[in-house]
Amino acid sequence: MTVRPFRIDVPQADLDDLNERLARTRWPRRLPGEGWSRGVPVDYLRDLAEYWRTGFDWRAQEARFNGFPQFMTEIDGLDVHFLHVRSADPDALPLLLTHGWPNSFVEFVELLGHLADFHVVVPTVPGFGFSAAPRETGFSVARVGRMWAELMRRLGYDRYGVEGGDLGAYIAPEVAKAAPGHVAGVYVIAGLGFPTEKDVPDMTPEERAHYEMMQQWSTGGLDHHAIQRAAPQTFAYGWEDSPAAALAWMMQKFEDFNTSGVPADEAIDRNLILANVSLYWFTQSFGTAAWQYYETSESAWPEGQDLVPTGLYSGPPGIRRLAERHNTIVHWPEDNPGGHHFIAMERPDAVAADLRKFFTLVR
Repeated sequence: MTVRPFRIDVPQADLDDLNERLARTRWPRRLPGEGWSRGVPVDYLRDLAEYWRTGFDWRAQEARFNGFPQFMTEIDGLDVHFLHVRSADPDALPLLLTHGWPNSFVEFVELLGHLADFHVVVPTVPGFGFSAAPRETGFSVARVGRMWAELMRRLGYDRYGVEGGDLGAYIAPEVAKAAPGHVAGVYVIAGLGFPTEKDVPDMTPEERAHYEMMQQWSTGGLDHHAIQRAAPQTFAYGWEDSPAAALAWMMQKFEDFNTSGVPADEAIDRNLILANVSLYWFTQSFGTAAWQYYETSESAWPEGQDLVPTGLYSGPPGIRRLAERHNTIVHWPEDNPGGHHFIAMERPDAVAADLRKFFTLVR
């Protein structure tokens, strides 16, 4: 199948429309409560939206993204967008990176500069950004895993590593299941060995403490699983029509995923966050990126796979003995730095160093 070059070129009319909509925002009244207790604070979002309108430079971000070799190819009936950044070392290990939700390839643009000793492939998940959206229900992470295995085959890579976090933590193991003879190892940012209620009776006191901490974390913030499971079409009217509503949705989740002690747009460069929000806005991805929640009845943690070795950037609060029920764990650090769920955006240097440690073990 044809692999064709791709370049981002958002029409100026779309930029003008975004700025006009931001300028016409009808701001809600502030509700009682301190800080984020009722959701994204009005003053906070107003300041960020004004920066998006008058300070953020999409064209500069667009030029930066176009500095990476980008391509399109059709797989399983869908156009797939991907970055393909080759190492100067012809014998470098190919590495496939899969982004999370609500993110895009933007999650890895800071990390790419630290991975010169890998051939890096960054595909955009269907329904996100410039990749075509699923056209029917029943689309699954297993299907994406098979698509990624086909992409790597098409690029001529016989043996490669796979990484994923958030949604990518579900997809990356599926690549190994689809092509176990070709995957050197699966690296997950976090998310394996998370306990459930049925595991409680057999827990040690330390494991019980991890479980209770997880319960507090998972019940805080806004339950995006439930919203996108029940009525993503309903909410998409606001996300796709009002940039202020879209920004509020994104910042709610980036803050829910933040344990750094500073606002999310300080833990991560606000220009990077706004580049990601802009990408969703220009490609109308807010609704189409919700496909992984459509048919789910409950939120489940990723289990991984046991066909190839597994490594993690961050083990706890996952419990290793539980992760080992489904994975062959060879790398489980407990002291890697970071305070945000999207750690590749916050600490790309640390993620790159740890990736290198894991793939040195398995390649």
